[in-house]
Amino acid sequence: EIKKMRSANGEITVPGDKSISHRAVMFGAIADGVTHITGFLKGADCLSTIDCFRKMGIEIDVTEDMITVHGKGINGLSKPSEMLYTGNSGTTTRLCAQPFDTDITGDSSICRRPMGRVTKPLSLMGANIENEYCPLHIHGKEITGIDYKMTVASAQVKTALILAALYANGDTVIHETEKSRDHTELMLSAMGANIKVDGLDITVSKTDKLTAQDIDVPGDISSA
Repeated sequence: EIKKMRSANGEITVPGDKSISHRAVMFGAIADGVTHITGFLKGADCLSTIDCFRKMGIEIDVTEDMITVHGKGINGLSKPSEMLYTGNSGTTTRLCAQPFDTDITGDSSICRRPMGRVTKPLSLMGANIENEYCPLHIHGKEITGIDYKMTVASAQVKTALILAALYANGDTVIHETEKSRDHTELMLSAMGANIKVDGLDITVSKTDKLTAQDIDVPGDISSA
């Protein structure tokens, strides 16, 4: 028997934000210290990020309630012994800037998605990246800051440039066409990165050290 209800009361928590979950692992990996992440979205894409950073020498503990990233510092990642597989994660595939050779690929869908809007500006910084589609072959080399006007409003492209700028000689200035999600700027600034935001202009200077932070990933209705 089902009776009519007068009201329903309670609380629910929607799953964590995917973009912030990705970045929490990535930034925690290159920070000094241990990053504790709660609210992490354990979807396939974010788990691909964990897998890739484990292959680059980062110890990451996964429990039901927490992800613990044992960071090795800004220059602590090591060359993976095998190709990095990002599954269907465009974010994981596009956000990679390290001074060693790396091969990256993904599933059939990722391999059909052009990476030129990231590889072209990174090439202007001096990066040597083969192919516009996965598999990408990244040859580690010294890079230099640039003054770059974004052609599209993209948090992924912007983050790829900011991450590269942390390692580049000289300042990198990024001019956005319109404001995109600023998770990267906020999170890296909290970790100690030298990032200045003035309206649509972002200036990033080479950074020697990031400090681990505990991160509580907010819920995202699009993940529900």
